Amino acid sequence: MKQEQIKELFEKFESACYEIKGVECWSARELQDILGYKEWRNFMNVIEKAKEAVKNSGDQLDDHFVEVNKMVPIGSGSERTVDDVALTRYACYLVAQNGDPSKPAIAFAQTYFAVQTRKQEIIEQRLLDVARVSAREKLTKSEKKMSGILYEKGVDEKGFALIRSKGDQALFGGYTTTDMKRKLGVPASRPLADFLPTLTIKAKDFATELTSHNVQEKELRGETSIGQEHVDNNKAVRKMLVERGVKPEQLPAAEDVQKVKRKLESEEKKMLKDVKKEKRGRKK
Repeated sequence: MKQEQIKELFEKFESACYEIKGVECWSARELQDILGYKEWRNFMNVIEKAKEAVKNSGDQLDDHFVEVNKMVPIGSGSERTVDDVALTRYACYLVAQNGDPSKPAIAFAQTYFAVQTRKQEIIEQRLLDVARVSAREKLTKSEKKMSGILYEKGVDEKGFALIRSKGDQALFGGYTTTDMKRKLGVPASRPLADFLPTLTIKAKDFATELTSHNVQEKELRGETSIGQEHVDNNKAVRKMLVERGVKPEQLPAAEDVQKVKRKLESEEKKMLKDVKKEKRGRKK
């Protein structure tokens, strides 16, 4: 997501925020527009799912969803009253979690409502962290899918590991997986991908998906032919990157993705604790 887009979304979410009895709330009507829902009834379906999540957690709905009225312009300087819902930060977070994260506004909202300090630079970094964790999880799924396809084509677990290693060597310009671990300071017992930057993780994922597709389309069988297919696909992905000025083996190591994932989960848990603390404070 570009910095200009983040800045624009940040300002929109900030302008939709107001207070009810000292509690930060956001207008559902305004969020509907920001998040790209054309129909109010469709957005209300998303809100209903968020309400179910709150009920399942044992919290009171009226602590997070308050029915209010809102004046909206209808032209010629006139206004009319429409139904609206004031949503707490927690409610907004749940609404965002029920959206499609491939849409920039939804992805932004999921982070915006999860962090404690709404500062643009913190949100920018968290969006990068979320993208990297998502890319790593996607690669894991792609490799699992390829492993299953290869097993059906006569390649055992050892053969799959060898094919994947040859793919790495093709992608990293001759560096083996072991070479890259040594180069980036990755512990021998950990997967290389856990310490790769997002771009390289996505490159590996793309080559893996290509192999899975072509093995089935070309009806390839056996370690030799499938291994060559995977090498060719990684070489093709590398060629594209190099033509754009990127050599995967020269990119620096990134923070352990498992550590990043734990940090993101910790932030979400802290938000839930703050919600409960805030609720207890209102009852005093």
